[in-house]
Amino acid sequence: MTPSETGALDLDAADPGHRELFDVPPAQGGDYPEVAYFAGNSLGLRPKATRSELLEDLDSWAALGVEGHLDAARPWLPYHELLTGPAARLVGALPSETVVMNTLTVNLHLLMVSFYRPTRSRHRIVIEDSAFPSDSYAVRSQVAFHGYDAEDAVIRLRPRPGEHSLRTADVVEQLGGDVALVLLGGVNYLTGELMDIPTITKAGHAAGAVVGWDLAHAAGNVPLALHDWDVDFAAWCSYKYLNSGPGAIAGAFVHERHLGADLPRFEGWWSTDAKTRFEMTPESRPPASADAWQVSNPPIFSMSPVRTSLEIFDKVGIEVLRERSVRLTAYLSDLLDGFEVITPADPARRGAQLSVRVRGAGELSRRLRFEYGVIADSREPDVLRFAPVPLYSTYHDCWRAGTALAEVMS
Repeated sequence: MTPSETGALDLDAADPGHRELFDVPPAQGGDYPEVAYFAGNSLGLRPKATRSELLEDLDSWAALGVEGHLDAARPWLPYHELLTGPAARLVGALPSETVVMNTLTVNLHLLMVSFYRPTRSRHRIVIEDSAFPSDSYAVRSQVAFHGYDAEDAVIRLRPRPGEHSLRTADVVEQLGGDVALVLLGGVNYLTGELMDIPTITKAGHAAGAVVGWDLAHAAGNVPLALHDWDVDFAAWCSYKYLNSGPGAIAGAFVHERHLGADLPRFEGWWSTDAKTRFEMTPESRPPASADAWQVSNPPIFSMSPVRTSLEIFDKVGIEVLRERSVRLTAYLSDLLDGFEVITPADPARRGAQLSVRVRGAGELSRRLRFEYGVIADSREPDVLRFAPVPLYSTYHDCWRAGTALAEVMS
């Protein structure tokens, strides 16, 4: 039996999210004033508090000039520390292991400077074949920088014939003695598959490799325990599930056992110890924390929206959001019955995303937006991605999406 609109509204009454905290764009088509927004895996919606809190930081500049570094309501000099604790809690890390800085791929490169240490006998990097292109570019450029052939040195993992997702056992099987680095997406951007991070990390270490994770689609989407899982390093962006705005400043994690170690690392003004920074010596004195991987002083007005968003996650809790995400995604999955969904059916193996394989995905995405007010995104050549984000998506949004897709396809 097809779920009804009334039933969807009843579910929203019984299981509300936090849509009231966000600005939802108006619809350009369809019968409803707001869009049904399923593109939070590309760009999250703006929290309503972002504007006023960012303006507060801007006003400190106007009122104080350079003195804002020490005298602003939220002083700029230690501003990045306001984000450290909430970010650490979100990814299951110690504050000393966590830093908010730069953008995602920049952070991956800075971390690979330290953790991709190739030798003639061990220089290969394992990624998934459907990795986001930026990750492919990053690892290929890293192996080329070290003098190796990317076609040989980069191992691209593919699902078994006829399957859409990687099996953990098949990933583990590829971790041979020539692998220097495993760098996978925690949640695959295309299929929405949630990887078995602890098992793969343990297997990578057993094979003698360093294991890092791109958490662009995992941070703020699923619970993480990077410290307990013994992950070597990780990086994530903040503009998808973390709702911090286009190109928002990103995050990085370095496990405690590597802090203070004699690792190669690019350094700059902000990678030296804050206590001695203004002694202005030519030698860096990096702290035994992830702050040592910072290079430049933090961009305050870019950090402000991240701070606002992380406060929401601290208040609501990622475990609570994950529980609602499972319910919401399962409801949408029922509505998409009959379509080819390439995301794993097992809720434990997916995040807040369902990817549908369908011909003409780009044109379908356009029609859903302008005829029905449903925003999903397409990926070439044939994938429509729907992300029911538990903070602001509703069961009624899901009902609208399922109904609209069925009507368009008919």
